[in-house]
Amino acid sequence: MLLCWCLAVPQSKPSPRTIAQPCTKCPQPSLSRVLVPGAAMNMPQSLGNQPLPPEPPSLGASPEGPGATSPPEHCWPVRPTLRNELDTFSVHFYIFFGPSVALPPERPAVFALRLLPVLDSGGVLSLELQLNVSSLRQENVTVFGCLTHEVPLSLGDAAVTCSKESLAGFLLSVSATSRVARLRIPFPQTGTWFLTLRSLCGVGPRYVRCRNATAEVRLRTFLSPCVDDCGPYGQCKLLRTHNYLYAACECKAGWRGWGCTDSADALTYGFQLLSTLLLCLSNLMFLPPVVLAIRSRYVLEAAVYTFTMFFSTFYHACDQPGIVVFCIMDYDVLQFCDFLGSLMSVWVTVIAMARLQPVVKQVLYLLGAMLLSMALQLDRHGLWNLLGPSLFALGILATAWTVRSVRRRHCYPPTWRRWLFYLCPGSLIAGSAVLLYAFVETRDNYFYIHSIWHMLIAGSVGFLLPPRAKTDHRVPSGARARGCGYQLCINEQEELGLVGPGGATVSSICAS
Repeated sequence: MLLCWCLAVPQSKPSPRTIAQPCTKCPQPSLSRVLVPGAAMNMPQSLGNQPLPPEPPSLGASPEGPGATSPPEHCWPVRPTLRNELDTFSVHFYIFFGPSVALPPERPAVFALRLLPVLDSGGVLSLELQLNVSSLRQENVTVFGCLTHEVPLSLGDAAVTCSKESLAGFLLSVSATSRVARLRIPFPQTGTWFLTLRSLCGVGPRYVRCRNATAEVRLRTFLSPCVDDCGPYGQCKLLRTHNYLYAACECKAGWRGWGCTDSADALTYGFQLLSTLLLCLSNLMFLPPVVLAIRSRYVLEAAVYTFTMFFSTFYHACDQPGIVVFCIMDYDVLQFCDFLGSLMSVWVTVIAMARLQPVVKQVLYLLGAMLLSMALQLDRHGLWNLLGPSLFALGILATAWTVRSVRRRHCYPPTWRRWLFYLCPGSLIAGSAVLLYAFVETRDNYFYIHSIWHMLIAGSVGFLLPPRAKTDHRVPSGARARGCGYQLCINEQEELGLVGPGGATVSSICAS
């Protein structure tokens, strides 16, 4: 059934009645008998499952015919809306016999929007009015809308306001010069919202009641998670805080606002392009370590450095906050491969410096890859994901060098040139990179500090990677190649039956 409300009208003198109450003598129009069941309750329904009601009588005519009495002043029926839920915080409200609404000059039109608790409080309530200029018949008509919470509020004939003492709402208007008006309310209060529409003639700030002009407006109301889906510089995310579910925009590249439309502190296109090129091209510093590793016959290490350079380049090309973005595959895959390659580059370099036996080194390589993959799945941005494997590899390196130094009774590596020109500079560069990553890098300086991190890590690998292992020259390589895997010694005279009882000395022939 339709509800009748006495609309509170702004007056010059304060009135003791500040809250609108249901009218006790409002006549019930015949329209209430043809509405579908549950429409007045504003419950979720599908528009395709319910038959459309017949066309209502004109809003300007009497609902019961020529002999019926008109409703009292400021007492008009509230037209319900139909609710259609699409997704979380995604609801469309449909008016009956709409979406176009005819506004007669003598009375306003009131609509009710019901927002459910919890389900509708975390989105954005949007309202859009569009005026049909062809319906004005060259009259200077302005349509005003007043959106209030829980209590409907009427618009005055002269001074148009959307407030009355302690009651205030949101005012919007459309005219021939401004045909479209939009209103957005983030995180609206739950309950019933009333929209009052009225057409007035004249030029502001003083308006008069129209006589024969019936304005037609197109009304569109809906609830969405974010404003315009956050635009190209933002991402709409569904968040939960203390059992409160809501949606909000995560803006990028310095953009701000409810819909990431505030460009006051936004990054320019040139700055975005520069940051992308720095982060991507700084990975080319891994090319010298790759060449050096191949020349030193560290083929597996060279493959790891190549893997790191490739995925780090394309991950940072996909990770940019603005519009200079290029993704060759899913972002999550690129991020995982970049982090895994960076950690594996540190791991294989330190293990190679330990100069372990080939079998032990291969086992450590495989074990490190599996453990690092597990650690990245637990927390990709944790500091200990970098420091933990590095400290463990340094422990293996220190143990191997200590054992070798004790056996040889000499410091290892034995040459001072190796310490002065390679190990000390490489350690200083790697330590500086770790300090920058851990304590200096922030979101504001990310693009150039992280580029320096790329170059320092790649440069430290070129210093720390050990030289090619020397071949043992005590046994000639040619003789070693011609040697037998095993030898079968045959006593020639014993084989021929020439050995006497005295046990004479015989010669032997060794055959492979």
